[in-house]
Amino acid sequence: MTRPASTGPLAGLKVIDMTRVIAGPFGGQILGDLGADVIKIERRGEGDDCRRVGPPWIREPNEEAPGESTYFQSANRNKRSLSVDFAKEEGQALIRRIASDADILIENYRTGTLGRYGLGYEQMRAVNPRLIYCSITGFGQEGPYSGRSGYDFLIQGMAGLMSVTGYPDGEPGAGPLRVGIPVADILAGLNAVIGVLAAVEHRHKTGEGQHIDISLFDAQAAALLNSASSWMNAGTKLGRTGNDHPSAAPYGVYEVDDGHIIVATFNDREFNRLAGVLGHPEWITDPRFARNGDRVRNRPELKAAVTEALRGKTRVEWVKILNDATVSAGPINDIEDMENDEHAIARNLFFSMPSPEFGDVKMIASPFRMSGSPPDYRISPPSIGEHNDEILAEAGLTEQECAALREKCVI
Repeated sequence: MTRPASTGPLAGLKVIDMTRVIAGPFGGQILGDLGADVIKIERRGEGDDCRRVGPPWIREPNEEAPGESTYFQSANRNKRSLSVDFAKEEGQALIRRIASDADILIENYRTGTLGRYGLGYEQMRAVNPRLIYCSITGFGQEGPYSGRSGYDFLIQGMAGLMSVTGYPDGEPGAGPLRVGIPVADILAGLNAVIGVLAAVEHRHKTGEGQHIDISLFDAQAAALLNSASSWMNAGTKLGRTGNDHPSAAPYGVYEVDDGHIIVATFNDREFNRLAGVLGHPEWITDPRFARNGDRVRNRPELKAAVTEALRGKTRVEWVKILNDATVSAGPINDIEDMENDEHAIARNLFFSMPSPEFGDVKMIASPFRMSGSPPDYRISPPSIGEHNDEILAEAGLTEQECAALREKCVI
């Protein structure tokens, strides 16, 4: 099967992706979207754990074949799959051979695991001093928690996110909540890519690779921004504020005649425009609402007043009226709504990739819109070991060597 040649800005870089589940695979997918040749190392027979995280399934499990999750499809395009049992010495040697001319290796095994198989940073550095080796773990390579596993939900709780997510005490449904997507995983994957690209630039200057230590815990903590700064610099815990912003008002969900919309005013100028378009210019000079700090202190009264002013029109009507008045407002969409949104369609946000196994697989496009070297989409999420033959041939293995590895159940 002939694939389109890579045209992305990272074309020519070879990446060994020894990751599974979400954080590492998401980072690997970004590198692949940007043009890198990403070789996904998967466990022989089982593959990435995320293939079995379902329902929902793109292929239902049955007695003859394991299931294939829709989750896996979201973080593994633009990769070639090589199945290897690296618990065996021959598998370890094979990975070292493939990595000998690689640019980047990303892995997200528990701290120290790959070192026990001769695949840790120092061991791989001896094979390839130019290798950029990125480790993604729950808690990092050092510290008292470094040996722990760290899944997204756990990190959201431990790294402070759930302390500011959810309704406050005293309101219906009060209590901490996780964010509905694996945000700690996503942040770690993004930070891994940023660190890798910085290391590539460092290598341009020095000729040397390096080890990058990314943890979900650090990535989530670094993203706390105003919530962390509020405590560290003012001694104030922002706490859980539900759908309201702790430091701006009106900034939240508001009821209209046929549902809800979001109104988000983040400064006095926008609030003044809101007051005018809602027919209440007197709010502009009302001492309860004149400045943002006043509005935050008097949030309940303001929320009631805005809700009352929004009566009489629908979501579609108010979204148009408010945006025409340069007030930030919008609907609360589900994925079906997004897929049919005129702006998403105009931005080509959704597309399909042909899969030998599943027909067309629908995906969300890369957010990188680059005029000179845009991302490209060359390989649909692979099956386990789909590219064994071509990867091994590129590594210089003979047919006899490949046959011997198969006989020993290494590949």
